[in-house]
Amino acid sequence: MLMLPAGPPLLTPDEMRGAEAAAIAAGTPALVLMERAAAAGTAAIMAFAPRGRALVLCGPGNNGGDGYGVALGLRARGVSVDVIALAPPATEPAQTMAARWDGPVLGPETLADTHDTLIVDALFGTGLGRPLPPAAEALLAALQGSGPVVALDIASGIDALTGEAHGQPLAADLTIAFGAAKHGHVQGAGARTRGRLVVADIGAALPDVPIHLVSRPLRGVPAPDTHKFARGQLLVVGSHLATGGAAALAASAALRSGAGVVTLAGDAATLPNAIMRRDDAAARTLLDDRRTTALLLGPGLAEDGRSRDWLNRALAASPPVVLDAMARRLADPAMLAAARAPMVLTPHEGEFRALFGDIGPNRIAAVPAAASLASAVVLLKGPETIIAAPDGRMLVNTHASPHLATAGSGDVLAGIIAGLIAQGMDPFRAAAAAAWLHGEAGFLCGPGLIADDLVAALPSVLASL
Repeated sequence: MLMLPAGPPLLTPDEMRGAEAAAIAAGTPALVLMERAAAAGTAAIMAFAPRGRALVLCGPGNNGGDGYGVALGLRARGVSVDVIALAPPATEPAQTMAARWDGPVLGPETLADTHDTLIVDALFGTGLGRPLPPAAEALLAALQGSGPVVALDIASGIDALTGEAHGQPLAADLTIAFGAAKHGHVQGAGARTRGRLVVADIGAALPDVPIHLVSRPLRGVPAPDTHKFARGQLLVVGSHLATGGAAALAASAALRSGAGVVTLAGDAATLPNAIMRRDDAAARTLLDDRRTTALLLGPGLAEDGRSRDWLNRALAASPPVVLDAMARRLADPAMLAAARAPMVLTPHEGEFRALFGDIGPNRIAAVPAAASLASAVVLLKGPETIIAAPDGRMLVNTHASPHLATAGSGDVLAGIIAGLIAQGMDPFRAAAAAAWLHGEAGFLCGPGLIADDLVAALPSVLASL
């Protein structure tokens, strides 16, 4: 069985500011925190994209102070550094850091050729919740297409809570988040402009929050005396239509994820290694079989009476249920909340809106509200997958390849989730671990992948853990 270690926390900007204020109140000067951020930022930049020349953009606040510190650090590493400042530093630690910089401080109008120059964005960081000043907009516009770009804390112009863009931020190749990743790093334009995300420890104790990033799962070793039913029995309900490929994909993914026995109910083509049940009456007996440890409904189902009957029976049974695709369209939040079975829902954004209403600009706020309403684990699919439990726990998976955007990919994800639950994994952690495994399979397969490739890649992914 897989284990999912605790991942790093995901903080709001206010939570991070509170952690810094607590560190200062406990005796760590604000300047020391800034020095730590500058040192960590310099090290991360040199490890990621060393260049002979750098241009550091400094704003008037503490983010600008971080920028002056990074300018000093890069120069000490032999980099030729220019600093452009929008305005003089306005905070005490930033003023102290800027005073240490004895090189020229240029104005935005002096921008010259930036070919092969590292751009360090230290204009506003996480503190900006309003449109960018015109001078900043003009400077960032002039630098569009330059690179590589490193953002200190977050790309300037990105709301660190919602990820919304104020103006046209300069997309980063690397973002160095000080202390912890922020909500705005994993949603909206913030996710699209962050590039690679590195978290730099600045020595501020972080608060206990319910939202974390998904970490790399760990693979346990099966007991020597294990057997197929000890590894779980999963029932996958597919379609009575001529197709049925979606259910077969999901069942295959569950098997490759380690489920011991998978039974496929429906008219899908014969699936090697799965038990086929063409007759629904025979398949329904598994709902009362104590060895059945999970159910998966949805892939390939039609919107008909048969599907509604299966849904009602599944929700009244005791094994955990993964509801994918059509099964979700046949339900409503009240029906789900009244179910006996623990559930995992796996909507994409369109399906989420159909079931729960508009998502709004803050996905991280929308998903836990839906999980509470449905009394179910909700996994909102996307480039950053958000998983919420009814008790308020949340995990965000950023480990995913854009090549996963292909037909059948969601069926594979549903099968992995169901397969992990069948083996005894908690539905919330199973959904998060499956999102990571699904993403890793996407990276392993690369361009041109189809859903079958993801299933075939799962043994290699699991072996690498």
